Amino acid sequence: MSQFAGFNPVHVIERIDWTPEQFSLRVRGAALPFAAGQFTKLGLSDEEGNLVSRAYSLVNAPEAQTDEHEFLIVAHPQGKLSPRLQSLRTGDTVWMGDSAYGDLIQPSIPEFTQDLWLLATGTGIGPFLSLLADQRLTQPNIVLVHGVRYDRDRVYREAIQTLVEQYQGRLRYHSVVSREAVDDAMSGRIPALIDSGELQTISELELAPERSFVMMCGNPEMIKDTASTLRDKGLPPFRQATGGNYIHERYW
Repeated sequence: MSQFAGFNPVHVIERIDWTPEQFSLRVRGAALPFAAGQFTKLGLSDEEGNLVSRAYSLVNAPEAQTDEHEFLIVAHPQGKLSPRLQSLRTGDTVWMGDSAYGDLIQPSIPEFTQDLWLLATGTGIGPFLSLLADQRLTQPNIVLVHGVRYDRDRVYREAIQTLVEQYQGRLRYHSVVSREAVDDAMSGRIPALIDSGELQTISELELAPERSFVMMCGNPEMIKDTASTLRDKGLPPFRQATGGNYIHERYW
């Protein structure tokens, strides 16, 4: 088997099909040093023997496994990689990066943070599941918000409920569904719900510069619009030199 620099071969041990487009891959076969909330790359060789790879967040916590890792992926019909990943079966080989990257990690959270807001759309919830499962967050209040198009896209709900119970009142979870009405979900888009104050009201928290820190991952439009809304409310982007109240990660 050919080798690709910076990658290790791993084997699929399970594929979980959440929806026709969204799935999780669990793989085994290589250790990967990473911090909860980071991402690495998965890849497959093409017909010419070249590696086609893309970045995907790890869903599992670092201590949860040794050489087993889990990724949440959405298959894009015209994608060069994701439809092929979706077709993998147990025992198939995929290439996994040997390094991890990303700033959505516990050390990135400023010391002043009392209220930690984790805002995600789609597969962007992956790093936050890892971060929460790592059980190192000490903030008194943590709000996890997952924006999706349809009810079926609300993945990992049992795992999230388990996390809510484990955090014993410190973790609030809200899902936001934009394209259909769902009884136990908010309706609309995350930035609009922040702008109107509806998200803060249901969370029983304010977005206050002196105590709030926001992490965002997912659709670039959500990140752009939410960042603008936060700035309008007096919460600037975080910089090491000057401080601030939000950071984000996006892979496309």
